[in-house]
Amino acid sequence: MIIERPSSARGHVRTAWLDSRHTFSFGGYYDPAWMGFGALRVVNEDRVDGGAGFPPHRHANMEILSYVISGALAHKDSSGGGGVIGSGELQWMSAGHGVEHSEYNGSATEPVHFLQIWVQPSRLNHEPAYAQRQAVSADARGWTLLVSPDGRDGSLSVRQDVIVRDVRLDRGESAAHDLDPSRLYWLQVVQGAVSANGRPLQAGDALGFQDESGPLRLEGAGEGRADVLLFDLTA
Repeated sequence: MIIERPSSARGHVRTAWLDSRHTFSFGGYYDPAWMGFGALRVVNEDRVDGGAGFPPHRHANMEILSYVISGALAHKDSSGGGGVIGSGELQWMSAGHGVEHSEYNGSATEPVHFLQIWVQPSRLNHEPAYAQRQAVSADARGWTLLVSPDGRDGSLSVRQDVIVRDVRLDRGESAAHDLDPSRLYWLQVVQGAVSANGRPLQAGDALGFQDESGPLRLEGAGEGRADVLLFDLTA
């Protein structure tokens, strides 16, 4: 089964300083048909004005990933984690048994555009933890491993059986990944345009794959370089 989640169908929250699109139910946006996909609970696309951000607030028992698309995001948390996440960089914060954190735009004037991703952990009440991964190389070709359960190949090690890969594609470039029908897959287009086994997708569009096998073939289809994330999850 292939599940379509067009960008235009997502929940939308607009405040004086925040423009946020919600793939799954979150905060004031609730849709019982979209409560998550396997352990993947949140994919929010946030745009935060310069000098603004999320003041200190508390979370527990969630693996939180922040992927900066453009601009800079300043993070601070009560476990001692903190720093500025630049364009293309990925941050992991495991809320564990409870952590207070804040996320602010790292610039007083320029907007920051990022994905906020929540994954439910495999076990509860870990010690909170924090790590950050450098940006994918501008000349990278093929899949880059960003997240894994064991931190292999320079990926961030998270507390769940989830693998996150990134691929960048210019028009006409392609990449493929074999789907295992015993796993779940969520394909999220971050930037640009691609086709996925012939289906045209734009930035913000997503596809979910359940009980699917065979190759997933992506091809760059836009004028600029596309950026795509693939979540490989336990069913």
